Amino acid sequence: MNDTGFKHVTIRQVLNMSSGLDFDENYVNPFADIANFYYGTNLRKATRELKLVPGTENEFEYLSGNSQILGAVLDKALNGKTITSYFQEKIWTPLGMEYDGSWSIDRKKNGIEKTFCCINARARDFAKLGRLYLNKGNWNGKQIISEKWVIESTLGNPSAGGYRGYRFQWWLPNPGEDFMAQGILGQYIYVHKPSNTIIVRLGEQSGNVDWFSTLRSLALKL
Repeated sequence: MNDTGFKHVTIRQVLNMSSGLDFDENYVNPFADIANFYYGTNLRKATRELKLVPGTENEFEYLSGNSQILGAVLDKALNGKTITSYFQEKIWTPLGMEYDGSWSIDRKKNGIEKTFCCINARARDFAKLGRLYLNKGNWNGKQIISEKWVIESTLGNPSAGGYRGYRFQWWLPNPGEDFMAQGILGQYIYVHKPSNTIIVRLGEQSGNVDWFSTLRSLALKL
């Protein structure tokens, strides 16, 4: 990211989609940034070339570029280890995932993971990610993720950036009660804390369904 304005952007702002990023998320425009991110072969370069919209910092706008910036930060911090191998070590193996998974990359040689999307896994294993957060980062007695981090991630707090319905890459339909991950083609990991319910929905389109309301309604009836 060559724009000097990024020196003043915090990781917390990027996590909360409130970095002020200038990013075209238009899925029908073949020249949009998101098309380059999906189909291009040099995500590191594309990420470095991102810019900011002056005066929009701390304003929430869901933009996939933010999640890829997080990937770039992690990629740099790992100093040669891949994001996939790190995820395998810290999450996939400790949770005892039942099936092999994969993470799409931009190219075969020296590629980087598309951290704005594209973890490929079975429904059972996605559900385990929901269970990990439902149990405040604890997995069968072992603390995999900081409990403090999980609690902060699943509570809406606009004063810390972003807005009440989104926090640290999770959607919060009813902050404090439920949270969920959402894919562009209608994929969901929905967690309802009061009923101890996790629902995973895989698909290729959302259809004419209000999934926020539908998933909560299902959880309340279980």
